[in-house]
Order: sequence, then C-alpha cells, then structure tokens
Amino acid sequence: MTVHFIGAGPGAADLITVRGRDLIARCPVCLYAGSLVPKALLDHCPPGARIVDTAPMSLGEIVAECKRATEVDQDVARLHSGDLSIWSALGEQLRKLDAEGIPYTVTPGVPSFAAAAAVLGQELTLPELAQSVVLTRTSGRASAMPPAEDLKAFAATGATLAVHLSIHVLDKVVADLTPFYGADCPVAIVYRATWPEQKILRGTLATIAADVAKAPIERTALILVGKVLAATDFRDSALYDAGYQRRFRGRA
Repeated sequence: MTVHFIGAGPGAADLITVRGRDLIARCPVCLYAGSLVPKALLDHCPPGARIVDTAPMSLGEIVAECKRATEVDQDVARLHSGDLSIWSALGEQLRKLDAEGIPYTVTPGVPSFAAAAAVLGQELTLPELAQSVVLTRTSGRASAMPPAEDLKAFAATGATLAVHLSIHVLDKVVADLTPFYGADCPVAIVYRATWPEQKILRGTLATIAADVAKAPIERTALILVGKVLAATDFRDSALYDAGYQRRFRGRA
C-alpha cells in the first residue's frame, strides 16, 4: 500500500501530469483538497473509489484516512492544488506517514506561478533585466514569515517577484515594493489562473490597488511584480544567437 501525493495543477483539469492522472485511475481511495482541486479530476477515479474531500479535515483526520487504507491494503491518491513543493502542507503529512511507517510517493504538478505566466504570455526572466524569480508571500494568520524573509529584502534584488497568498494585503505589498521598483513598475494580478473564472488585471505599483478596488479579489490570486512584465526592448538571449557556438549546435 502506498500514498501517492499528486500535484493536481493550478486549476484546469487537463493540466495534471500523465503520471498523476494514471495514479488517480488506479487508486481505490482518493483524498482531494476540495476547495482548490477541480472536481473534474475525480472523473479519473476508478469505479467505486472512496472519494474524500479533505477541505474540512484536520491533519490527524487525513492521516487516519491513510491508515484506514493501509489496513485494507488500498493505495491512496492524495491530490493537492498546484505543485507540492511550496505551501502545500506536504512536509507535515510526510512526517506523520514516516512515523506510521506508511510508504508514499510524490508526483509534481504545474505550479500557480507558471500557470499565471502562461496565461499572461510572459517569460519571467529576460536577459539583463531579471534572471531570478522569487516565490514568496506575506505573513498570514496561519503562518508568519521568518524575520529574514522580508518582502523589502527580496525587492532589493530587483528580481521578478511572485507574491502568493497576499491579495488581502495588497496595499502593504505596494507600499513595501514601491521604494525599490518605482511607482511605474508593472504589476500583473492573476486570479484563479486557468479556471473558467480566471481574471487578469495589469497595472503599475501606482495604479494596481485602485484597479483591484473596482473589481475586488479576495483570494486565490497571484501578484507578479517586475520590469519584465512590460519589457519589449531587451537583448536577445545567446541561446539561439547564430554566432554563439555551444556544445549541441555542432557548427564549425
């Protein structure tokens, strides 16, 4: 028996990996985060599967479901939104399963920042403008930020920022970032990327708060900030430069 943790992707049901889909199809038990995982993914479950929405459940209750499946030798598909490597509560679940001696696997998924970039038609790194993307958030009720991981510290790098779980404190985000990026720095907010109700707002640090006030967004939105979001006059990369000789090009 194995618990298969699966990144279900950002929203659109067809943005799950083939491996993830196939694991769902062969697991007689499916635990899914119902508030964020599209119900359409449950269509891949085998007939008669035990399907449990974990949205209202505690960690202990989720682990109890895994133990129950162990006792009857049934594999579990554990679906999480986006990718499991960030803000997924994967770490605490694995720690509990390790303590119980329950085996598991982890299958990655499409993360929300990648989905947001895709719907914007945007590369988040451009030559000599930004070569780093910082995935971060602000302190919230569930979890405080470590002291050294301050939004201003990341802003000082000039990197492209993908600020998660922070739309409710947009005014503070703008206030913290403006001294470093400037009021005219482009901003994009993507609400529920790849879902049918997807919404995109573009503006600058000077205008974005007023734009959001006209069409309030309460949750499930990503704030992207950086020069790359509006750049058109940037140097081509060397990757496809005709004069750039590299190992796989094979030219004299």
